[in-house]
Amino acid sequence: MKVSYFTHAASYSGLQPATSVSICLVPVTFPLWVRPDRIRTGWNEKILVHHPSVFLFRLLYSLRRAGTVENMTALNESIRNNRETIFRQLSELVAFNSVHDEAGLEDQTKGASQWVKSALEEAGVSVETITTADGSTAILGERKGDEGAKTVLLYSHYDVVPAGNREAWESDPFTLTERAAADGSTRWYGRGAADCKGNVAMHLAALRAVDNNGGTKVNLKYLIEGSEERGGEGLSQLIKDRPELFAADAILIADAGNAAVGQPTLTTSLRGGAQIGVQVDTLASAVHSGQFGGAAPDAAKALMRAIDSLSDEYGRTVIDGVDTTAEWSGQEYPAEAFRADAQLLEGTKIMGEDDPAGATPVANMVWSRPAITVTGFTSTPVSEAVNAVPATASAQLNLRVPAGADAAAIADAVCDHLRAHTPWGAHVKAEVLESNAGFATDPEKPAAALLGECLTEAYGTDTAAQGMGGSIPLTTELQEAHPNAEIALYGVEEPKCTIHSANESVDPTEIENIAAAEALFLQRYA
Repeated sequence: MKVSYFTHAASYSGLQPATSVSICLVPVTFPLWVRPDRIRTGWNEKILVHHPSVFLFRLLYSLRRAGTVENMTALNESIRNNRETIFRQLSELVAFNSVHDEAGLEDQTKGASQWVKSALEEAGVSVETITTADGSTAILGERKGDEGAKTVLLYSHYDVVPAGNREAWESDPFTLTERAAADGSTRWYGRGAADCKGNVAMHLAALRAVDNNGGTKVNLKYLIEGSEERGGEGLSQLIKDRPELFAADAILIADAGNAAVGQPTLTTSLRGGAQIGVQVDTLASAVHSGQFGGAAPDAAKALMRAIDSLSDEYGRTVIDGVDTTAEWSGQEYPAEAFRADAQLLEGTKIMGEDDPAGATPVANMVWSRPAITVTGFTSTPVSEAVNAVPATASAQLNLRVPAGADAAAIADAVCDHLRAHTPWGAHVKAEVLESNAGFATDPEKPAAALLGECLTEAYGTDTAAQGMGGSIPLTTELQEAHPNAEIALYGVEEPKCTIHSANESVDPTEIENIAAAEALFLQRYA
């Protein structure tokens, strides 16, 4: 919506007495969301400042701003007064060990899906549950708005990664536990507290706030899936088979997070990726190390050398035939912040830090260049070690590529690189197990810009934009199914959450502020 005015450019206070201005009719048109201090024209600055149109616009902006602040305050208070309910709901959902496709946990995943279904229904949302191709349950909710109003799809997932070593947890991973963090802040600990059950609780809190503060005109859709952590193949197929289920003007994906607690952030790019399997064989079978060691080629060593060739001497990724030197042009990722976020042990180095020509910026490494991680390595287990030269060794590599890069092509290049750099004539098998494209979005598009504005108002500080090192294949699949839909990424998963690790946690103020921003968006996006 825009406001246009026709005014007389006559006498203005502030102009010098000798200044003469011709009387004319001047059309002035401003988008209603533009801040007055961002108005740019070619006029004389004094005329711009004192033009009645600008004055009126600024007055309207101030009134709108006051109304927005009042509304934002009401939403914030409504949500903060609801913290007990948020904690209760998140506790109930965290209690389910909802790892998809894990033998013995079928009742847990079913319980989590039923809980989400019931919670949405209690909020007045009509719910359909669909068993997808991978056996997971996708929950699709819908609540009609005003006729002709825009449609917003809100996404999250209820499945989690395994809790891992229970001894590494300071409290039961499936009992949401409130305690003070090392920095003195209050956090809620539990598997999925942030990724991504915390975002499910956030969606519910936002909807309650909307309903308690004037409602919304938009048509609401909810998509809460159950296998995102295991690849989300079922949902991917459902999007292909029934794309109409996901049609929307704006798709808000709550499976990301702020750059830091209290710093509202839109994620503008996601890395693509691939899983690569590699196996090296050197002998028909393991042989005695005393009799043959030294001359017999060690398969584990051969594989280690091949993998090591994917890094230069400073730890930066190198792949034959692939440019791995791109520079990140967005917000930086300070080295000390990364060191704390990644929980580097004292004395360990960030990759690229020791280059005598200068440390490679962290943002380059995690957002704009390929990265390869050894996620699994198998030879003879230490518990079964014998004095024998290993005949075989295998590994799984996780490849991440920047948005816009061809993940499949780069994965193929990694396989070629491994074949070329495996020493001693060892037999090597390298293959791409799966791949997914990256994703990028424009934060200046209307829906994303509005969400950024709402985040700014919820937090009281400007919203930043950043890349995210993770991959969410769903974004690309939804964009392909609905090219005109605007997709925005945000959420409660800031770095201190340590998602996928022991002692995963969420800052409750992040849930509250993100929920307030989402609620404001639903009221203003009509």
